[in-house]
Amino acid sequence: MSPIYYLTVTLHLLAAFVWLGGMIAFALLAPALRSLEDDDVRQRIFQMLGERFRAVGWVCIAVLLITGVGQLHFRGWWGPGFWGVPGFWGTDLGVALAGKLTTVGFMVTAQGLHDFWLGPEAGRAVPQSDEARVLRRRAALLARGNAAVGLVLIYFAVRLARGG
Repeated sequence: MSPIYYLTVTLHLLAAFVWLGGMIAFALLAPALRSLEDDDVRQRIFQMLGERFRAVGWVCIAVLLITGVGQLHFRGWWGPGFWGVPGFWGTDLGVALAGKLTTVGFMVTAQGLHDFWLGPEAGRAVPQSDEARVLRRRAALLARGNAAVGLVLIYFAVRLARGG
């Protein structure tokens, strides 16, 4: 393989570590922040951390998508006609690739819903209101669920790396 292939794999892994690692860190940090008694302070801290990680997370997603397409290209899995090759999707590699692509699609969609709709709505809600509690709970569940789905993504990535 070419050095560019190894560079794309390295960048892909680094972006995955930062994105998924950030989600897991947030999931572990959230209970500690919930122990803060002042709702206003707690909500501002969550909002500041969320906004800062949002920018980093979306840069990581862009890197992951670009390097993921690059890896497909280097493996000969990108180009006209490949996606319709009979029998490929029934192979171990095809099943692993389909699982990874499906999981990526789910995670990017969930991240978008969290970052651009539910999270900002929770941040704008009046602290201590019923609406704020419901929105924060939904945002937290979506974020934790997305981090858990990230573990499924790792499973499919390992399968791909190991031949299916």
